[in-house]
Amino acid sequence: MKAESVNGVNLPKEHIAVHKRQLAERITIPRDGVMIDATVGYGGHSFLFGENLGPDGMILGLDVDESCITRAHINLSGLACKVILIRENFARINEVAEKNRIEKADLILADLGFCSPQVSDPKKGLSFTENMPLDMRLDDRLETTAADIVNRSDEKYLADLIYRLGQDRASRRIARFIVDNRREGEITTTGQLAAIVCRALRKPAKAGKNRIHPATRTFQALRIAVNDELGNLKKLVEAAPDLLRKNGFIAIISFHSLEDAIVKENFRQNQKSGIYQIVTKKPITAKRTEIKDNPGARSAKLRIASRN
Repeated sequence: MKAESVNGVNLPKEHIAVHKRQLAERITIPRDGVMIDATVGYGGHSFLFGENLGPDGMILGLDVDESCITRAHINLSGLACKVILIRENFARINEVAEKNRIEKADLILADLGFCSPQVSDPKKGLSFTENMPLDMRLDDRLETTAADIVNRSDEKYLADLIYRLGQDRASRRIARFIVDNRREGEITTTGQLAAIVCRALRKPAKAGKNRIHPATRTFQALRIAVNDELGNLKKLVEAAPDLLRKNGFIAIISFHSLEDAIVKENFRQNQKSGIYQIVTKKPITAKRTEIKDNPGARSAKLRIASRN
């Protein structure tokens, strides 16, 4: 995938934001409203709502990936509303909002998936189909990489991690194979790790139609651990009620059951406490036509709640 470059930052081709139609059908914000896009990415969701914001409206966009911030600046530059983009994790949403004098928001949106170009970025080390450095940091300012975990953790820790965050029942066998293989030298690339997992599971790298790659769950576990994705999500949903104005919306798009469970339980508890009204009784999933145009939407689940 060929990339552009702006100020030395590589900018891969566009990413298609998921559930845009479903969001637009269920959420409206006033022309002078405030949207906090907790995962601005390339700005697809921000542009969707920003088109209806006037000069008194505002978008505050957060992302940990510098290349996403740079691309979002370009894609959102034509909007009439004020746009502020900050390279920061959404776990610190309260601090960022306070620094930018935002007391209340009409919409907090988080798309928990990563941009498809990030998977093909060799610096990220997210792909199990291409050989890349075993990194997996979405924020390159983080200290611990996937290689650090794979090469320094004991077998039990690895097994527990792959089982808990990857939900792979073969976690103990995978961990044993990892430890056995690293005795011959450090595991430093995604290709090495993917091949080890395939051998552990006795499955070919090229899975059959509609079957996931054997290393998918192991890679998911490591990525979640490296980026503390579940811990950061819990901080986001816990902070949201204080930031939302009355009748404001929170919308979260998750991509696996661990994320969705956190969102579902938070919304349920807040509705029980009279803080939220759940808009989506069940998570909204992509239609076949959207999946055809955007395969990344296949596992996306959208949940929406409004502030009482």
